[in-house]
Amino acid sequence: MKNLMLIFGGQSSEHEVSCVSATTIAKAIDKAKYQVYLVGITKEGKWLLADSVEQMQTGEWRDSKKQAVLSPDATGKELLILQGESVERVKIDVAFPVLHGLYGEDGTIQGLFELAKIPYVGCGVLASAVSMDKVYTKIIVDKLGITQAQFVDVRKEQFADMEAVLNRVEEKLSYPVFVKPSNAGSSCGVTKAEDRNALKNSLLLAAEHDNKILVEETIVGRELECAVLGNGEIDASGVGEILAAEDAAFYDYDAKYNNAESKTVIGPDLPEGKEEEIRSCAKQIFKAVDGRGLARVDFFMENGTNRIVFNELNTLPGFTSISMYPMLWGAKGLSIEKLVQKLIDLAKCRG
Repeated sequence: MKNLMLIFGGQSSEHEVSCVSATTIAKAIDKAKYQVYLVGITKEGKWLLADSVEQMQTGEWRDSKKQAVLSPDATGKELLILQGESVERVKIDVAFPVLHGLYGEDGTIQGLFELAKIPYVGCGVLASAVSMDKVYTKIIVDKLGITQAQFVDVRKEQFADMEAVLNRVEEKLSYPVFVKPSNAGSSCGVTKAEDRNALKNSLLLAAEHDNKILVEETIVGRELECAVLGNGEIDASGVGEILAAEDAAFYDYDAKYNNAESKTVIGPDLPEGKEEEIRSCAKQIFKAVDGRGLARVDFFMENGTNRIVFNELNTLPGFTSISMYPMLWGAKGLSIEKLVQKLIDLAKCRG
């Protein structure tokens, strides 16, 4: 039997969602093949061992007396479990990080796995880092010739001359615009600005999350998503559509996880050829960032023109009961258990 380390929680704003996603995945892992070690990272950054999935669900793991630390020593590939004066050393065969957002989806923990030479699920350091950074994702996609929203990137240090920043945005984009921290997950810190004063306030809010900020033109259209899976040879799922609640300004964090009116539709009715265009673009983008394992690629279909417009790339999409990624593969006949096993298999042959 192999030892699998499942890591969840984390120091990002998506800590709670990570715990829910990890619970789904933990239940789907084949216990006949893997001894699963559940390692939770608190919001403060402490690594603790959870004794059961139930502790993950209740939050009791945060009171665990067992500290779990992954050693970067490549000769050992060990998880160190510390309790009092005792140290238990567990050889880890594969790691499954279920950490959304900063410090989990941005290449940082992937770098630790690389140091320890432990196979792991998902994208590597480069793909994780550039995909987490919205500005650099835009730069890469520009090279592919795939249509995306026009944008202006802003740095926090430029706020010393805020008037110049506002002028630069207004010279290229028309209101309303979306203002996003370049590195933040699940729409945290994202706002829609209707005028110059709102733009200033939005920039200040986004700067609380990151020093680099993306300002984008507003694309009015349907929100469509596609799941990709594989190493080198990439498979793309069908397309799903997000129907945000009517009272949601856009599909933000609250609309995703707290608003029962928001819905997902698998296999929506689309104009001829649009699903295949989305699937093709999703695979091109995933390959361009050197993606491995999995990702969800998000698009708009613009009202009136039916243009397919790239929105963003998520290298560790949600695995909650309402998450699009497992639902899209489920529609293709890949159960959550088979999907999780496929991701583990891909981790072991990522080279």
